[in-house]
Amino acid sequence: MIKATDLHKSFGHVAAVSGLNLDIPAGEIYGLVGADGAGKTTTLRLLVGALSLDSGSASICGFDIHSQLEQVRANIGYLSQRFSMYEDLTVLENIRFFAEVRGLSAREWQPRCMEILDFVGLAPFKDRFAGQLSGGMKQKLGLASALVTKPRVLLLDEPTTGVDPVTRQDFWQLLIKLVVADGAGFSVIISTPYMDEAARCHRIGFLKHGALIAEGTPGELRSMLDKRMLELRGAPLPLLKQVAMREAGVEDVRAFGDRLHIRVRPDQANAVIQSLKKSIPAAGGTFADARAVPPVLEDVFIALSSNEE
Repeated sequence: MIKATDLHKSFGHVAAVSGLNLDIPAGEIYGLVGADGAGKTTTLRLLVGALSLDSGSASICGFDIHSQLEQVRANIGYLSQRFSMYEDLTVLENIRFFAEVRGLSAREWQPRCMEILDFVGLAPFKDRFAGQLSGGMKQKLGLASALVTKPRVLLLDEPTTGVDPVTRQDFWQLLIKLVVADGAGFSVIISTPYMDEAARCHRIGFLKHGALIAEGTPGELRSMLDKRMLELRGAPLPLLKQVAMREAGVEDVRAFGDRLHIRVRPDQANAVIQSLKKSIPAAGGTFADARAVPPVLEDVFIALSSNEE
């Protein structure tokens, strides 16, 4: 459904996308994850044809984005980071506008609009001005507008940033319903800064400096840090962090609430635990407990973000 080979895009001397490869089949929700400036938005804009490639090639549903851009755009729905609906139009008027811009006749868009509004839960608000919608409802309107032409590929750029957890949950339920309903001919690529959302994707690609540095299912990515994450409890935390960072087998230490998460080098977990039992009291701190814990995607993200290899 989405295939990209050796994509490159620079702005002046800054390489926003550097040698990116993607291969996303039908029925998949693919998550693009990376820090700010990693190249997530630029990647989606390249795929949608809003930016031109410096080099490389890409196709959507078999159509080349260089030579068949109109066919590409006919098969995609795109939701940008910023709310791009017309605030002085109603919910229904906005969807009608985008449907007619894409060439749908009244006979096509009228039943489709109401079907989509009912699907995203906005049917009761079809006559409300878009500017009067809450943040979550605006995102649902954006999704409805992206779906009105029945796209085969959905490109979503951080669609739930700034909305409440309940709305995020509702949004993801809608995405999952879309893929389940038409998985054989529908795919989603979504950029997100939230690791709990990334965990819902079938596969994840970690971007850094515009390049894909790791890719796989959530389980495959978490296995990269298997038996390398420790949870340390004690007091005071600042002292515990200083002591832990001095351990030879420790790569990184982060505060997680009232405890610390420690990333250790391979096969160093037991040695680090035994050393902390002695070094923390010797430094004047209290050692309560240290144990191995399963890694979460946030641990993997931090490790990949800090790894320069």
